[in-house]
Parts: sequence; structure tokens; C-alpha cells
Amino acid sequence: MNKHVNNVAPEATDLSRRSFLVGTAATGLVLGYAGVPGIGEALAAPSNFEPSVWYAIAPDGLVTVTCGKADMGQHIASTMAQIVAEELGAKWSDMRVNLASNDPKFNDPVLGAQITGGSWSTMMNFEAMSRAGAAGRMALTEGAAAAMGVPASELVVRDSMISHPKSKKTMSFADVVKSGKATKTFTPDELKAIKLKTPDQYTMIGVSVPQLDIPSKTNGTAKYGIDVMLPGMAYGAVVTPPVRFGATVKSVDDSAAKKVPGFIKAVTLDDKTQTTSGWVVAVANTYANAKKAAQALKIAYDGGPNAKVSSQSLLDEAKRLQKLEDSGQFFVKDGDPAAAFGTAAKVLEAEYTTSINIHAPMEPMNATAEFKGDILHIYSGNQFATRSGAIAAGAAGIDPKFVVMHQMWLGGGFGRRLDADMMIPAVQAAKAIGKPVKVIYTRENDMTMDFSRPLTYQKVKAGVDGDGKLVALSHDVVSAWPTQRWGIPDFLTPSVDKKGPLDSFTVNGADFFYTVPNHHVRAIKNEMAHNATPSGQLRSVAPGWTFWAVESMIDEIAVAAGKDPAQFRISLLDGAGKNDGGAQRLRNTLLAAMGLAGYGSRKLPKGEGMGVACVSSQERATASWTACVAHVAVAPSGEVTVKKLTVATDVGTQVHPDNIRAQVEGAALWGLSLALYEKATLKDGGIEQTNFDSYTPLRMSQVPEVAIAVIANGEKATGVGEPAVTVIAPAIGNAIFNASGARVRALPITAEAVKGAMKA
Repeated sequence: MNKHVNNVAPEATDLSRRSFLVGTAATGLVLGYAGVPGIGEALAAPSNFEPSVWYAIAPDGLVTVTCGKADMGQHIASTMAQIVAEELGAKWSDMRVNLASNDPKFNDPVLGAQITGGSWSTMMNFEAMSRAGAAGRMALTEGAAAAMGVPASELVVRDSMISHPKSKKTMSFADVVKSGKATKTFTPDELKAIKLKTPDQYTMIGVSVPQLDIPSKTNGTAKYGIDVMLPGMAYGAVVTPPVRFGATVKSVDDSAAKKVPGFIKAVTLDDKTQTTSGWVVAVANTYANAKKAAQALKIAYDGGPNAKVSSQSLLDEAKRLQKLEDSGQFFVKDGDPAAAFGTAAKVLEAEYTTSINIHAPMEPMNATAEFKGDILHIYSGNQFATRSGAIAAGAAGIDPKFVVMHQMWLGGGFGRRLDADMMIPAVQAAKAIGKPVKVIYTRENDMTMDFSRPLTYQKVKAGVDGDGKLVALSHDVVSAWPTQRWGIPDFLTPSVDKKGPLDSFTVNGADFFYTVPNHHVRAIKNEMAHNATPSGQLRSVAPGWTFWAVESMIDEIAVAAGKDPAQFRISLLDGAGKNDGGAQRLRNTLLAAMGLAGYGSRKLPKGEGMGVACVSSQERATASWTACVAHVAVAPSGEVTVKKLTVATDVGTQVHPDNIRAQVEGAALWGLSLALYEKATLKDGGIEQTNFDSYTPLRMSQVPEVAIAVIANGEKATGVGEPAVTVIAPAIGNAIFNASGARVRALPITAEAVKGAMKA
């Protein structure tokens, strides 16, 4: 995800799908507070000093940083506070964090839409938050200088204290704020002109300080969406159709539900935003009673156009589309692969697939909606406030400026909470009964109605010359287009063949940093999958499947050329042309992972092997350079045991070392889970897996040893939450080949597939 949304208010109210999902969101919808008297003014006490919209210093010296990103356990709020504290000169024990609302003041012209994804948060906020901190330090210094009667240039700021060494005078931040002397403001140009610290001057960045959100999360005071309680609140339980999307409700018989104590009403959703289809919400005085009422409802459905679609039909359609020469649009079009294949010494072709995958965060989807006069208040944890406010407004049939979103802590997100479907039943139920309603999904709702990672099919063809040099590669990627589903043109990418915009978040990663003179990448939309399984962004987005194909094929090419796969990669990472700079950093991470793992330094027992992969996730323009060496054992039965994962990552500037290591380890284990264990299937238009007994992520007993090398070189900070996800599956697949001779090309990798490939 490499684009920002501009911030322009909509000119008029239009309750059509295009208005809410295309027009308003694409133009940076002003959400919640515009034209609503008194709301914005009540958020901050006037006695506070606010050097920036992103933080305030109270008269007691406490610094509260407002985080405009969703915090789903990755501690991004603490990271933002740490960046501010570095330049501000604040003592860490004085720092506090708060989550941003959808007040238009948080629609930053530099930082863009309020969206959390793509491992962008630290990368895209580091400089802006640093400048905000520096501006506060300068304003406090000028205020202290005026109060002390000394030159500001002679003052030293450290640990929330401002001192004048010559006179030994000191003032705390609290003293300066209470004095009212801190009044300096900065224009955007003045902010840009501030000289920031260099890495050798850091005292806070690079230190594993205590995370500010942990105390409240461990003592129970942190409020998640599911914790919201409002006076007079009712509860909603949703009934979803057997078809993932496209079904409609023909009739609802609530006679049995009326016998449930506390039952209030069954509301059939009329969702103009087309986020949901065929849903009914049962409303009652308690959640338990709402669930009982939901189970008692007798609903007749029209299954709609997708009622017979299956995983196999999605795959068959993908293969059909790939064979059409005029389908899709080009994402990369360098040279002439077809001509190069004609003169190549060897040509290899392979098909790679990934299954439907489900987010399944621990906190099920939930939202609470309350109408106060003309104002709709939404309480929920979400990753895309800019779009979610538009969805809520569309569900309510009101102008988006009358939606106030209360951001809560997220009990897991991983991309799932980029979508706002949970708000729709809450909004429409609250409107129908005239009181606040909290809707909580069951795990079954969450599984079967997930905006999942799409099923993908990829065809890769490669050619090598007589010296074993890779001279051509063509790569077709067929999938649903999750980002296009959002209806926000700014998030799409112009195709290089001028055929129109494409969803680059289905092909990012295929534009790798290897030097290949003839390289084509084609993005092909599977309309059937797009409609039957409306897909979302799951942790790692496209690189989770594109690098599965790329890094598996690179290994296959190396073997065909008679070369060591790691050394073959190193030869391709020569930094020629557009790959300058990036290739070298990726090469370094590969070498670091190889060294830490002892790749090639010892003979492994029979049935064991090491495999490598290296990636530039998330997107080429926002890459985090990551490499993995996987060590596996393969039994004659085909069962794979991952013994160790060694991951190296180049993060540029590391803000919080312990958190980086935790994020990389978590991402690696997520990648392992996707590689070997997770699979959802579609049958008769519906997801078959409904809970963790049939959808089986990695268990604690399956966790291998994980070794991590973090390269911090003072370059611009990169993201760490997702990149390691993308490198694991291909490293494991390549290790399986080295251990057993079995080449696997479908995720998840099963013992049956490995055994079959061993025989082949």
C-alpha cells in the first residue's frame, strides 16, 4: 500500500455506494466533527500546551501522545511516543498515549488517511513525529529562556528539564507550561526546516523502554471494542447466510425468537454500501439472549449468483483467465521475455497456488452504535477510520460529517479490521430500536464472513542462457482484487500498458530487486473470486503469495543451472539499473541469515535440508529487506518438521529493539502457519471452516527455534510487522526440496503433497 488519500471535503451528500466508497473516501472524507458544534473543542483542556495536534503537555508535565494508527498489540502507540520523546527531550516516565478519533484535525496532510497496514506506520510517521517533538522542545526552550532571562541557545533539554548551565537555573516542562511562556507555533515550512538529531545523538531511539500500553492491558483498564458499555444498551447477534456474498433474505419468521426472554427485534440489514449481503441481526437485552434469539429465527434465503461456487471453480476460472493473452494488465514490462525464451538454453515453467486464508483475530469483530440526536457515535477498534466512517454513514443513511468514531484498542487485527462490516448491523439495529446496540460476532460469524486472503493462482516461466544466467521471466498473478473492492481510486496503480488501473496490492513483490533483463508481470483479476469471496488484506498482503512463487522459482532455476540457490541469488542482486541500493541491502540480509544459520557449513543428516529465500516486502517503494534460512526434516511419510527458522532483517533505524524482535518473530511464525497449516475452502458459495477445530493455525507445540538478526544501519526506519511473513513459506519449500527432492508448489504444504512429489 503505497498511496495516500488527499484530504478534501465532499461537496454534497449522496447516499449512493459510489458516494460512500468511491467519492468520499477517495477524496479524504472529513469525518465526524465538521459542522458539529462543541465536539472538537471539548477534547483538550485549554491549559495544556499543544505544540502539535499529535501531543499535548499538561501543567503537571505529563506528555500525552495521540496515536493516529490502530494499536492491535504491535505497540505502535508507544513507538509514536518514543519518537516524540526523543526530539522533545521528555522523560519516558512522563509519557502517556491516547488513540485518535476521526476528528478532521487528525487527517494530516503529510501522513494522509488514518489507515494502519502495509507495515507503514513507523516508516511513514517517523519524520513527522520527530519534527513535532523537536518543535515542542524549541517552543519550551524559548518559553524557559524568557522566564529565566537567558539566551535560548544556552539552554539544555533533557529528561523533561530545561537547564542553564552557566546560571544553574532550571525549569521543568511543567514549570514552563504553567508559566504560559511556551507560545511559539510553526508553519509547515518552518517544521521542514528543523534540523533533527542524527542517529549518533539519540538517547531514546534504539532503547527498549517499557511499553506504555502494557500496564493498562494487564490490569484490565484498557478498553477494547468488546468492553464498551453504554447506558440502556442492547445487544445484537448476527445471522449470516450460508453463502459468503450475494444472498438475499426472502423472509424472516421471528415467532420462536419472541419467546426468548429480553428479545427486542429482528432487523434485516439494508446495506446500501454493499459491504454485507443477506444478514439479519437479532437484538435483545443481553448478548446471551440475542444469541438465543438469533438461533431461533427461521430465515429463508435466495442464495444468489454465487451459491454454487467452490474453491475448485475459483481455481479453474483463474487458470482459464491466465491462458487468455489479452487478460489482465501489466505491472512490470521490461524487455521481451517471449523472444528471450526462444533463444534460451533452458526454459522452466511452474504453477503456484495459495488457498483462502482467514484472519481470525482473538477479539471477534464487534461494534457499538449510539445515536445522540443527529450524531452517530461508533465505538470499535478499526484500522481504517477514513473509510470506516464512510461505511457507518452509508449504513445509517446520514451525512458522514455526523459520524463520530471512538477508536478502541484492538484485540488483534492483521488487516481484518481494515473493513467495517461489524459497524453495519450495530448502526442499523440502533436506528431500528432507538437505543445503543453492541454487536458481537460469534467465532463462526467471524470465520465464514471474513474478508479473507484470496485464493491465488500464479504461472511463472523462466529462461536461462548457456552460462546458467537468468535472462527472462514472465509472471502472471490471478486473484480477487481486495483493494479495488474498497472503491478508492487513489489506492489503485496505473498499468504500464495503459490498459487502466490495476490493484498493485495483488502483485507487489513480483517487481523484485533481482536483475533480469526481460521481465513481465501481469495482474489478472478473477472476477468470480472477487464477487464470491470478497477479499481483504491479510498480514503481508500480496508478497505473501508473490514471493512464494518468485522465491520458489528462483530456487528451481538455480538447481536447473547447477548452482547453489543462495549464491545464485547473490549473483542476481548486483544492483544494476533501477535495483541500485535496494539489491545491496537485500544481499546483506541474505548473507547475515546464511551466516547466523551456518548455511553450507556442515553436512546435514539424511532427510534434512536448509532452504533460503530473500524478499523486499511490503512494497518496492517501502521495502524492509528480509531473508530466511529454514532448516527442516522430512519423513518418508512426507511429514515436514521445521527445526529452525533463521531470519535477518534490515530495519534502517530501530526505535525499540525488543519490539522489533518480537514483531519479526511473530511474523515468522505467522508465515510458518500459512505455509503448513492454514487453509479455508469454499463449497456451495460458503466457507466450510467455522472454528479452530477445522481451521487450524500453528499450535504452540509446533513452534520451532527462531533466530533473528536485526540490521540497524541508521537508514530511514522501515516496517517490521509483516515482511518476515513473506519469506518463510518459500524458504521452507526450498528446504523441503533439499531434504527430500520433493518440489512443492501449493500452500499450505501437506504431507500428502510432499510424499507425492518425492515419488515423482
